[in-house]
Amino acid sequence: MSLKARITDDMKAAMRAGEKERLGAIRLILAALKQREVDERIVLDDAQILAILEKMLKQRRDSIEQYSIANREDLAAVERAEVAVIQAYMPTPLSSEELDRIVAKAIADSGATSVREMGKVVGLVKPLVAGRADMGRVSELIKAKLG
Repeated sequence: MSLKARITDDMKAAMRAGEKERLGAIRLILAALKQREVDERIVLDDAQILAILEKMLKQRRDSIEQYSIANREDLAAVERAEVAVIQAYMPTPLSSEELDRIVAKAIADSGATSVREMGKVVGLVKPLVAGRADMGRVSELIKAKLG
């Protein structure tokens, strides 16, 4: 079953169960997917859907941080609930050891020796960790290993 079909089925289940918050978050996901499909006149595959979900997670985390700074825990709680729903569709995150191994192999494969060649390493790592690791953390790890 494709990821989009799973999200749609979950929306129907949330409707039947009367889970308003979950239903709202799922509708936000489907709206973002539909927007991208309409804008680019394409049908999204699972990898593209994961990229959209990653972007949505990043936006929600940034919002949570800003709401917390502004002492708006009510709004932060809404964002946290949306994060929980979105994360349910993400693949299992990589452990630190697995991520470390992937980065080390990419550095060896690319022959990178300095931070200036970080782009080569990121290009090799990104498809392997898509949706399974925060690219900010990956970037820091690559810099640390090359620096």
